[in-house]
Amino acid sequence: MGETDRSHRNERKPRRRSIFLLGAANNALVSLFAINMVCFLILMMIQVGVYAGEHTPAYFYSHVVQWVELPAGLQQLSERPWTFLTYMFTDTGSNLIRLIGNMIWLWGFGNLLQQMAGNDKLIPVYIYGGLAGAMFFIASHYLLAPLAPIRDQAALLGANASVMAVAMATTTLQPNFRFFTQIRNGIPIWVLMGIYLLIDLAGVAGLGAGFALSHLGGALAGFLFVVFLRRGKDGSVWMNSTYRYVMNLFEPKAASSSAKDKIFYQTGNRKPFTKTPINKEARVDEILDKINRTGYHFLTDEEKEFLRKASEEG
Repeated sequence: MGETDRSHRNERKPRRRSIFLLGAANNALVSLFAINMVCFLILMMIQVGVYAGEHTPAYFYSHVVQWVELPAGLQQLSERPWTFLTYMFTDTGSNLIRLIGNMIWLWGFGNLLQQMAGNDKLIPVYIYGGLAGAMFFIASHYLLAPLAPIRDQAALLGANASVMAVAMATTTLQPNFRFFTQIRNGIPIWVLMGIYLLIDLAGVAGLGAGFALSHLGGALAGFLFVVFLRRGKDGSVWMNSTYRYVMNLFEPKAASSSAKDKIFYQTGNRKPFTKTPINKEARVDEILDKINRTGYHFLTDEEKEFLRKASEEG
């Protein structure tokens, strides 16, 4: 095939718009980055202040970090129930390398999950993974005999379980998605997932089975999220609805419209019951917005066909 034919074939491919830009509004991936980095910087500033006061690292962990890390014991957890959420967004200065690694993996898999399933799915998957990791961590210290003696001292911190859920959800959605397609047929995403899993488990090999099980619990949460999603049960709906409801409480209510505004409408110079041509550009933008919200795989056949024809017409 000549270069002319190859160029002609590439021009016939559907147009793709880069929807999730770094500065895009309501970008869930950027929000997760921001929350993790802000929590990290706050802890680091507190740590500097503690050390400036000539306190030891043990004092910092026992008087500061314990209020955000997840304890393995149920008694301590009952005194700090908010740690179910705070631990998955928090890391300390001594774990900077782990934080950077988590953010790199989150960026790679999270960006793909946005494109595949929509922007609204990312944060719920992240939270589900963190909650599952917490439950596996606590359960392991009650069900595994070797971990029982250290139950009162063990604690979990970091986004590993949550990032693992995002990675597994992305892989489950499209296990045959390929990277580096210039190299033969490319590398399947499930291979990258396997590499990530091995690196992650190797990093906690010396910390105890509870940490490894918490990360595997996060992966299980990501897998089950996609399984239920394919069966029509979207676990992100209630979470996103709750978030929007809370946010709307702080927004001023719009002035109520009059009965005339509700009943009558302006027709301008257009006569009633006249046909108007479809605005293709507006329709394309509407479909792209739907891809932004829910992902390409949730478009109807008619929407996919319309998008294909629009791209071919240039």
